[in-house]
Amino acid sequence: MFEILGSLSPDQYTLVYNSFSFGAATFAAATIFFWLGRSQVAPEYKTAMTITGLVTFIAFYHYLRIFQSFDAAIVLDAGAIEATGKEFNRAYRYVDWLLTVPLLLIELILVMRLSRSETVSKSVTLGGAAALMIILGYPGEVSGGIDNTRLIWGALSMLPFLYIVYTLYVGLGEAINRQPDDVKGLVSLARNVTVFSWFFYPIVYFAPFVIDMEGSSSFVVIEVGYTIADIIAKAAFGVLIYTIAVRKSEAERSGAPALSAAE
Repeated sequence: MFEILGSLSPDQYTLVYNSFSFGAATFAAATIFFWLGRSQVAPEYKTAMTITGLVTFIAFYHYLRIFQSFDAAIVLDAGAIEATGKEFNRAYRYVDWLLTVPLLLIELILVMRLSRSETVSKSVTLGGAAALMIILGYPGEVSGGIDNTRLIWGALSMLPFLYIVYTLYVGLGEAINRQPDDVKGLVSLARNVTVFSWFFYPIVYFAPFVIDMEGSSSFVVIEVGYTIADIIAKAAFGVLIYTIAVRKSEAERSGAPALSAAE
């Protein structure tokens, strides 16, 4: 890792540095917005909004730590890059995912306002699969190279990922169809954004194999790519959850028919 960091060009360093800074700022702003937005939704959706803000707060903390770790590991002096010998801690990103990825699925389930039993069942199975996906991907990420270790663990992590995709489209398909007409499209969009943004992670994970990158180029693609995916999967997805919660709250306050928790 020290050799890779030391081989970064000034432009690559600046791109990664600014992407981490932008990610931290985005998640800080999103957390404030989502938690203040709790006052705009009905009590039934406040838990979903609390979790939405919790996801971005956890992401903000870890992006701040990633930024600090990167800043400590590299020095840009007179246009030259030098590795300080301090470790760039990639574990922060996986700890973040281990906490936030299951919560992202729970956000979607809660805002759909399913029956209690279905909410618990889907939260446990999808959350557990998400955690397993992250755990299986970690050994390959920290293996230190673009090799078979990364390939094997990445392939294993795709198994729970594909189960999640299947469940979101097949297992929750009927539940989405039962949503009120004015939010059904938004709930479907939130599901699609989840799947689309999550597919970006394995694309970034396996990109060095496909386009034969290594060293500093691979490092930049992985770190910047993951940052873009995180912003879409957490902050942008959270805006959809907030919009769904507000619309359903307004409909219920006006007396419009809403999906019953018993359905």
